[in-house]
Amino acid sequence: MNAADERAHGEPVVVGVDGSEPSLRAVDWAGDEAVLRGVPLKVVYACLWERYEGAALARDIGKPSALPLAQDVAGAAAQRASARHPGLQVSADVVFEEPEYALVREARNACALVVGTRGRSGIAEMLLGSVSLAVAAQADCPVIVLRGTHDNQSTPPVHGRIVVGVGKDVKESAAVRFAAEEARRRGVPLEAIRAWRCPAHESTDHPLLASEPARLHEERAAEELEAALQDLPPDADVHRRTVEGHARRVLADASHSADLLVVGANRRDGHVGLQLGRVSHAVLHHSACPVAIVPHRGHGA
Repeated sequence: MNAADERAHGEPVVVGVDGSEPSLRAVDWAGDEAVLRGVPLKVVYACLWERYEGAALARDIGKPSALPLAQDVAGAAAQRASARHPGLQVSADVVFEEPEYALVREARNACALVVGTRGRSGIAEMLLGSVSLAVAAQADCPVIVLRGTHDNQSTPPVHGRIVVGVGKDVKESAAVRFAAEEARRRGVPLEAIRAWRCPAHESTDHPLLASEPARLHEERAAEELEAALQDLPPDADVHRRTVEGHARRVLADASHSADLLVVGANRRDGHVGLQLGRVSHAVLHHSACPVAIVPHRGHGA
């Protein structure tokens, strides 16, 4: 059993809820994910009602404190998960704290963390809620952010494929391994995509040489893709694809026919704050399907 397997064994899938419809759809996905992995589901409701509204809000509704309201939200989400999967072990926890802080802490003891696209306040102009973005950019475990019209189910598959974006850094194999396991659990193929571009200054007007720079970049991309996949089991059902274009656009396009889009995010040792690359940030905002952000450790400021 490798380190990733040990982490997943027995550690729960955690889902963040706030009573909104997006968070309830996240509960459905998280329950499916927990069943696929054979682990418990933990529902977490983190809020600041007690700090900012507390007693005044409670008096208006005839309850002694904000706690019963919060417990109602968490309890309803847990009941929803239990009704969907009667045999699933489900727990619920209420934390009076900033949601992003509470969920990032929960991620330290989770095999995966699931959040909705945005919370209850959901401003129409916002493509991604601040909590979802902050958690995806800081958590130590894979974070699945629910997007798209089929984001309330991980099973049965809608499109029948998982897509993983592969970059230049072979360390991103953590994302590849995660994606391969997700595909295996669902019984669907994995499509590994490496986007590449030929810099403008390398192009030439000579008709016999015009395609040479592009060919070299495509070959290099294919080699990098193969290197990222080399540790997967020989029997893994993997489709390889190199595509010319910006990675963020290529992956956003691929998301329209995927059940899950997986990308990596470098967590630099000693760095404080949000750690989310440009490609991961872009697909979180524009993907047509749920996105999994898989962290991997690196060095540097």
